[in-house]
Amino acid sequence: MKLQAGDALIIVDLQRDFCEGGALEIPDADATVPVINGLIAEADAAGVPIFASRDWHPPGHASFRESGGPWPAHCVQSGAGAEFHPDLRLPERVIIVSKGEAPERDQLSAFDATGLADRLRGLGVRRVVIVGLALDVCVLETALDAALEGFETHVWLAGARALTAEGARDAVKKMRKAKVVIEKD
Repeated sequence: MKLQAGDALIIVDLQRDFCEGGALEIPDADATVPVINGLIAEADAAGVPIFASRDWHPPGHASFRESGGPWPAHCVQSGAGAEFHPDLRLPERVIIVSKGEAPERDQLSAFDATGLADRLRGLGVRRVVIVGLALDVCVLETALDAALEGFETHVWLAGARALTAEGARDAVKKMRKAKVVIEKD
């Protein structure tokens, strides 16, 4: 698959807290960086819009265990864990999409109350390629929402990792059922 006019690259939550040594480490997450950097270079050369979503939680967010949620505190606004992976080569023109800012609820999808669908349509995007973390949580929800919004949606598995192998299998099944194209190489 080659990125071209009418496409957009969406990088989901490639942040320090989801990578090696982070507060909510996803196994083998660091291995996605070279793959994603290759896609960024391809998108940049083709003039394709590049979006990077980030969890951007206020302290005490509802999703944190301390507040009764399922996750350890992670990606707290302006903290080191919320920074993008240090080896990720985002161009200056990248469009950052912050999610999870509402203190009382989680926002797993990069489309959830962020205006992303309208921004993509405004740029004439018809097809999205999604990579990032975690395949079985935020990548899954972003892909499902992209498909619901009417975009031809592709998830590049080499550029994504899941919390668990079982979660990865379930996510792929759910995405295929929603007509998301799963790219394996």
